[in-house]
Amino acid sequence: MQIKTATSKDINEIFSFYKMASAYQKAKKKVVVWPDFKRDMVETEIAENRQFKMLINNEVVCIWAITFSDAQIWEEKNKDRAIYIHRIATNPNFRGNNFVAKIVEWAKDYVLKKEIQFIRLDTLGNNRKLIAHYKNAGFDFLGLFNLKDTSNLPDHYTLAPVCLFEIDLHIK
Repeated sequence: MQIKTATSKDINEIFSFYKMASAYQKAKKKVVVWPDFKRDMVETEIAENRQFKMLINNEVVCIWAITFSDAQIWEEKNKDRAIYIHRIATNPNFRGNNFVAKIVEWAKDYVLKKEIQFIRLDTLGNNRKLIAHYKNAGFDFLGLFNLKDTSNLPDHYTLAPVCLFEIDLHIK
């Protein structure tokens, strides 16, 4: 298994993963479905080396993006030294391999070099299976919250309360 930063050559595959993830979410019913994400957002993430891909035998099996600030979602907690993981999407042929745990391992190594204290992520709605999955990967579930301002967030953030998760690496 390898983890690499995505390049502009990966953008069509990234959007293919988003479409597959949205289709999976629709099939599950009662979960918030990802909207069509803006291409320029992903292009910026790629240009800033914040979009990642996991490969097995040179095949992309999982993708995700990171940011170092997430003020609209994390509000007051955004002032903490944190990395925020977004849009984890898995190739359907590789579901069930617990790639979130592998992303957590990667993130711990990534943030320790930068003296970052928290690894955080969010999801929408009371998706009990996904909450349990993130907790099993080492995240503490902080609860469900209604966001005060979603004006600059993707559209799906208006549809349900946000679930917040974090791992505190206890770096002071």
